[in-house]
Amino acid sequence: MEYRRLSHCVYYCDYHLVLVTKYRRKIFNEGIFAYFRDKLEEIRKHYPLIDYQVVNHDQDHIHLLVSIPPMMGVGNAVRIIKANTAKSLKQKFPFLKEVYWGQDSVWSDGYFVSTVGVNEQVIKEYIEQQGQEDAGQAKLVLG
Repeated sequence: MEYRRLSHCVYYCDYHLVLVTKYRRKIFNEGIFAYFRDKLEEIRKHYPLIDYQVVNHDQDHIHLLVSIPPMMGVGNAVRIIKANTAKSLKQKFPFLKEVYWGQDSVWSDGYFVSTVGVNEQVIKEYIEQQGQEDAGQAKLVLG
C-alpha cells in the first residue's frame, strides 16, 4: 500500500476496474492485449496521476488495479481509458471495424468498479483512538 501525495492532499484511492467488450465479443489475444497496454502507457503520459498497477485480461474483458486521484471521478477515468483505447484499437486492428460495424466503441457502456482500501478494522481502531497518546498508529495508518 502506497500513499500518494499532492500539494493539498494525501490519498490512497485504488480501484479494481473491469471493462467489458461490447456484446462480450472475444477480441483480446496476447497481441491485442500488448497493444492495449501500450495505449495505457500513452494515456499515462497525458494523465500521469492515473496509475495502472496491475493489468490483465480475458478474451472479452480487461481487469485493472488502478490508482485514481480524488479530484478525478472514477467515471471520468474510465471514460478517458475507454475513449482513447477504443479508437486506437480500431485503427490498429482493422478487423475490429468489421466486428463493431456502425459502432463507435469496442467497449460496453458500463463497467465494474470496486474500491481497494485500507483494512476497515485498522481505520475503525485509528478513529476510536483519536485524542489518546499516539503510540504509532498515525504513522502506521497515514505513513
